[in-house]
Amino acid sequence: MLRLYNTMTRTVDEFRPIEEGKVGLYTCGPTVYNYAHVGNLRTYVFEDVLRRVLEKVCGYEVNHVMNVTDVGHLVSDADEGEDKMALGARREGKTVGEIAEFYWQAFRNDLARLNILEPDVWCKATDHIDEQIAQVRALEEGGYTYVIEGDGVYFDTSKLADYGKLARLDVEGLRAGARIELAAGKRNPTDFALWKFSPTDVQRLMEWPSPWGVGFPGWHIECSAMAVRYLGERLDIHCGGIDHVAVHHTNEIAQAECALGHPWVNWWMHGEFLTFPKGADGEEAKMSKSSGEFLTLDRLIDRGFDPLAYRYFLFTAHYRQQLAFTWEGLEAAQNALNNIRKTVRGFVPDPDVPAGPPIDGRIKQFREALEDDLNMPRALAVMWGVLREAEGDRYSTLMKMDEVLGLGLASIKAADGPSDEEIDRIAREVFLDAADGPSPESDWRLKNQEEKIGILVELRTEARKEKNFAEADRIRDLLADAGIVLEDGPEGTNWKRA
Repeated sequence: MLRLYNTMTRTVDEFRPIEEGKVGLYTCGPTVYNYAHVGNLRTYVFEDVLRRVLEKVCGYEVNHVMNVTDVGHLVSDADEGEDKMALGARREGKTVGEIAEFYWQAFRNDLARLNILEPDVWCKATDHIDEQIAQVRALEEGGYTYVIEGDGVYFDTSKLADYGKLARLDVEGLRAGARIELAAGKRNPTDFALWKFSPTDVQRLMEWPSPWGVGFPGWHIECSAMAVRYLGERLDIHCGGIDHVAVHHTNEIAQAECALGHPWVNWWMHGEFLTFPKGADGEEAKMSKSSGEFLTLDRLIDRGFDPLAYRYFLFTAHYRQQLAFTWEGLEAAQNALNNIRKTVRGFVPDPDVPAGPPIDGRIKQFREALEDDLNMPRALAVMWGVLREAEGDRYSTLMKMDEVLGLGLASIKAADGPSDEEIDRIAREVFLDAADGPSPESDWRLKNQEEKIGILVELRTEARKEKNFAEADRIRDLLADAGIVLEDGPEGTNWKRA
């Protein structure tokens, strides 16, 4: 029995889909004007686990839809400021289309490196202007809109008695003066733009004709319009980051339910923040893209970490708990993942021997952890128990678990030589202990195993020439631990597998 927390009800309840055997899942996607930061990626890893549990554990047929915001997301959530896409285009001297395509592909690359399943449907806001206009028209016909001359079409939140129910907003308090100064023409502090007008004195980079004038859609309307387009008028689950609760998802609910005339989403699920405590190796809450300083997956990789170590790190806390990022914590996750891989290599069966069944007791414990609102710390504990098991087919058990964990354990080969992960670990230790860090001319992350070993042998040779025998011996010993033997001769150093 799968039990999930519902942000709307604030309770953990048994999940039941609208249609038996099928689940419609909508997850808010990226605004493609810059790279995703690691805090963003925590949400996508949580959503990936949810999807894997629905499919692999519960056996549902999942239709997963994710939007791509390539227009309408202004710098301020209060419908003010510049469109983030235009900001990115100006920053890099490219067209909006070029910016959108580049950062969408960069985001997809991040998903692949974190072993996150891509959605069944990608839907770009700019490809669905008609759907967004149609939903604004439905709201207009229902009497929920008003026009601010020269600004745009706005949703009148005073027309909806339960506006703000998701976030438990004190709407009356806001109206009574929590925000004293309203934008000119705005009736209520919680009202939001459905369609923004283009300025009359300059042509926007992205604008479309509409019944109200040339302009562009508000940020919130895209998700509700596209979710209805691909998943129908009632959704099973809608996900996003916790930061979406108070504004974005609150406004999605208002416009969707007023346009449709009935409740829209059964389950709202949100992932908590990744935090940066002071002293985290110099990183202090650098998560804002507007500051120009934020932590990306590439920066983790540049410091020698496997992206899947970050995935493992995220599993050490429940998705509804804040998780403090530290380099020490990520290092511990990398070491744990290396130990898992090393142990699994010893379990890889002979291909000529039939595999045994998974260990029933462990699979039951693992499933119970997942069905308890995706309790990944508990699921990891069960997995470590399998690694220490004395009996049973540990390999098939771990392969079954990895269908949800997504740590790539099936790619691990038998212990007949060093794995790619072990060579990466050695290269990381060698490079990151060097004074100048990794060499950009010989980026070991992009090379195959043979080339990486060759680079390490060359580094040892250079160390010997510089009479840095301690470093030369260190590299030799690291390779020896991985089963690589070095043979020094008059014409240089050769290597072979032990």
